[in-house]
Amino acid sequence: MDRIFKVMAVIGLICWAYLLGSWQVNPTEEVAVVTPAEFVAKDPSLAKSELATISLFEAAAPAVVFITTTTLRRDFWSMRAMEIPQGTGSGFFWDREGHIVTNYHVVQGARRIKVTLADQSQYDADYVGGEPGKDLAVLKLKNLDINKIHPLPIGDSNKLRVGQSTFAIGNPFGLDHTLTTGIVSALGREIESVSGVPIKDVIQTDAAINPGNSGGPLLNSSGELIGVNTAIYSPSGAYAGIGFSIPVDVLEWVVPELIKYGAVRRADLGIKLVPDRIQQRLGIKSGLLILQVTPGGVAEKAGLKPTLQNRYGEIILGDVITKIGNQAVNSSSDLQLALESFKDGDNVSLQYVRNGQPETISIPISIR
Repeated sequence: MDRIFKVMAVIGLICWAYLLGSWQVNPTEEVAVVTPAEFVAKDPSLAKSELATISLFEAAAPAVVFITTTTLRRDFWSMRAMEIPQGTGSGFFWDREGHIVTNYHVVQGARRIKVTLADQSQYDADYVGGEPGKDLAVLKLKNLDINKIHPLPIGDSNKLRVGQSTFAIGNPFGLDHTLTTGIVSALGREIESVSGVPIKDVIQTDAAINPGNSGGPLLNSSGELIGVNTAIYSPSGAYAGIGFSIPVDVLEWVVPELIKYGAVRRADLGIKLVPDRIQQRLGIKSGLLILQVTPGGVAEKAGLKPTLQNRYGEIILGDVITKIGNQAVNSSSDLQLALESFKDGDNVSLQYVRNGQPETISIPISIR
């Protein structure tokens, strides 16, 4: 019996060795590796819409960064200047050169800016330029490995429709790479920028945006950038169902200007306007009263007249600009926004009132 048992044991070992040998992989053959995404895709518990959202997040997350800033504060007793945390926000890679777009208010007044990437590596960032009137700023990282740069594909905010899906990625309350979803709730909204100049044609979304989300991307269902999350409407300061994003069509002309010049260049008419409150006292309810014209500037060459005071102390009102192109102007913000749509060298129709009589002239636009 013992002999039979031993023989069977030997046969079993031989069979086991043979099976192990047959399972060995030929080193010349390719081995099929199942990636996490493929593994997820094979999960029958996930709907197609969920798989699409997971894929979108995995593709876009490496482009999103976490921004922290510090500022200096002087100790009251010792008078020593100390570096203290100022705020946090989000941003994202814009191009292969490593430029990062964020909100201007995220980095405003910062002494030092640090950026944390998706892999948790940290870098010091240089401030390239900013535009308070659009609440946009551009940063660039120091000593960045090019393999870590993942710019987002650019979409078209002009084609957006109310009801289409939106996806926001950011770092709300410092929680890195948080995804929220929603829809385009409304288009053509207007919010006030850091400088007080209104930002027009803003996207309204119900994708949750909280403190720390500012500067992060708003994406469409194709994973394309359609806006930059910038503000929320909330009595409490936290998410209340209404968020706002600067449309990507604004970024496409503002960001290149910031990268090249550090600021947005605008058309200069060579005029100085009378302050709104004084204009109201003078009984001028619409239009813009010219206070001064720059010698040799566009306005002087076009024959526009400034406000003067004669030798008897009497005020002689200048021309009142009422329209630039097809846009009526009733404030300095209106004038600034109207001039944004023109390029250097464009001839623009300008309407004004002189001594109660409407006049129209064509003036060349000069960008400075």
